[in-house]
Amino acid sequence: MGRLLVVIGLVLVVIGVLWPLLGRLGLGRLPGDIFIRGQHGAFYFPITTCILVSVVLSLLWWLFHR
Repeated sequence: MGRLLVVIGLVLVVIGVLWPLLGRLGLGRLPGDIFIRGQHGAFYFPITTCILVSVVLSLLWWLFHR
């Protein structure tokens, strides 16, 4: 259990460090991402980005556990 928590923590640190780089690549602003701006606020749901990240992570998981 301890090893799993350390790995999850390291993954979160790596994602945090790479987040600005991913923002420059356009991740989070893909066609299909939902952004609604109203008078009193805004709603943003990156559905296309979520699907893309899910496919990439699933592919990596499949490759490493073969």
